[in-house]
Amino acid sequence: MTEDWQAGGFGLYVHWPFCEAKCPYCDFNSHVRAEIDQSRWLRAYLQELDRYADRCPGRVLNSIFFGGGTPSLMQPEVVGAIIERACRIWTPANDIEITLEANPGSVEADRFSRFAESGVNRVSLGVQSLRDGDLRRLGRIHTAAEAIKAYETARAHFARVSFDLIYARQDQTLADWHQELSEALALAVDHLSLYQLTIEPGTVFSQRRARGGLRGLPPDDLAADMYELTQELCEAAGFKSYEVSNHARSGAESRHNLVYWRYGDYVGIGPGAHGRITLNGTRHETEAWSNPEQWLSRSESDKPLKILNEVSSGDQGAEHLLMGLRISEGVDLDRHAALCGKPIPQLKIDHLTELGLLNVRDGWISATPGGRLVLNQVIAKLLED
Repeated sequence: MTEDWQAGGFGLYVHWPFCEAKCPYCDFNSHVRAEIDQSRWLRAYLQELDRYADRCPGRVLNSIFFGGGTPSLMQPEVVGAIIERACRIWTPANDIEITLEANPGSVEADRFSRFAESGVNRVSLGVQSLRDGDLRRLGRIHTAAEAIKAYETARAHFARVSFDLIYARQDQTLADWHQELSEALALAVDHLSLYQLTIEPGTVFSQRRARGGLRGLPPDDLAADMYELTQELCEAAGFKSYEVSNHARSGAESRHNLVYWRYGDYVGIGPGAHGRITLNGTRHETEAWSNPEQWLSRSESDKPLKILNEVSSGDQGAEHLLMGLRISEGVDLDRHAALCGKPIPQLKIDHLTELGLLNVRDGWISATPGGRLVLNQVIAKLLED
């Protein structure tokens, strides 16, 4: 019997919570530690996988994603053992995508060779900027030259390599971003993640701005111009905007992230990792304890999860819209109605279509370019009673 999650697929997310340094804009669950017992961590990851083997048996595994933190600091043998266990528990898809995030400062040719031998077939590099001054402002520990060298090293070992850039940075002009993005597109293989700098609560940047620092951030209209320029340049270079912040050549989209955006099931292991898994026909949310040492000790005592709750039909409908309207293919209205138990009123869809914010085709809705600029408001309108 087909279950809803199969429309999006099934993936595994592995969170490695450690970095060499904490970036001031980062609100991810990442920590700096002087020493890490990687053998102990491996045992905990494998134990957690074995627990999920009992919860989610008999599935085809479409993707594995090592995120963080800085997973390229993991020993390749640890990565390989996790991949081996996951592909023993679940049947790997013929085209399984196995991605490892890496920071340029942690890239070594020998290490990348061993990651490739362990089964990794895609790398995502956290370049963030091609300008040394901005890298320093962002708290990065690599230079632009080191980033390009790391990218070339990754390309020598992996057919699929993506990298991230952050724009709308301090004192950045539209012309600056045009030049930098053009350089990035000249380097890129088939995928780019391009994020507008956001100041997240609790980060060093947030505290700095509250004290009157962090000057020179672009006003909203300039940031919007940068977003529109990003779409234009990427489209002209053959990198389709298949998601709000992600651009790829046809067929090179991140399969793992598409599991999220298509509202599939995914297991999340490691400190603070989130998941969505369907158990006995009911979708559940999972969340692990976020503190690394707490997660490690709890995992060893069979108690790594802080949350394992059913997701209500209303929340499933909201999550389906929040995820699905981020991607260009959009949302299947029949599937949405089945998830939340009621259809979206046609009057709402018609109104947003008339405003130029939604496209409607063959029972699907998707955000227009203008709709993406105000996507949160579009989704709120569709969800309001």
